[in-house]
Amino acid sequence: MPTTTYAHFRDAPKSSWRWQNFSPAEIACRGTGAIKINTEAMDRLQALRDRLGKPLIVRSAYRSPEHNRAVGGAPASKHMQATAFDIAMSNHDPVAFEAAARAVGFLGFGYYPRSGFMHIDPGPARSWGEHFPPRATPFVPETPPAREVLADSRTLKGGGAAGIATVGAAGVEVAQQVLTETQSAILPLVPYLDTLRWVFIAVALIGIAVAIHARIDDWKRGQR
Repeated sequence: MPTTTYAHFRDAPKSSWRWQNFSPAEIACRGTGAIKINTEAMDRLQALRDRLGKPLIVRSAYRSPEHNRAVGGAPASKHMQATAFDIAMSNHDPVAFEAAARAVGFLGFGYYPRSGFMHIDPGPARSWGEHFPPRATPFVPETPPAREVLADSRTLKGGGAAGIATVGAAGVEVAQQVLTETQSAILPLVPYLDTLRWVFIAVALIGIAVAIHARIDDWKRGQR
């Protein structure tokens, strides 16, 4: 497997880093900051991320020999070859995670339920540790957040109220003019129509205010 080593993760060239869901800092040695990149192992890690569709929290990836000794790692740990990854299970169902990892080519599995992570590497095929116990509340399939139904939109409702009130105010004004010109017998109603027109105008202004407020609130909440 081709590997490249840098004294510090900041030295890893951005132009050749093709694993979009991971950063060099995540893959680097936690003790020294050095990084060794195994492209085949990283390709499988990215494939696993794509298959699961949710973040992978990398607890440990590459380890320098001195850091591996300091943390009590196996003398021939795959971490020193940059082919092993310890992934937190806090946001994954361990059973589904393992199945996805096997599907993309990982063959070595270490189970650490007390520490909350699973070790994966490309092989040889083997496993160790106690399997994760079944969760009291199983993970459910993730679905994207529901979009607001257009008919229930506060923005639409506010705009609709403003539109109806505006039309109503215009209609009252027209009716007022017609009655004034043609129906002298009901002239006493004209002042009431004038009041009604102002009521429609007030409703229109309230509707516009509601629509503006809803749009700003939705923008803040990222619903649009």
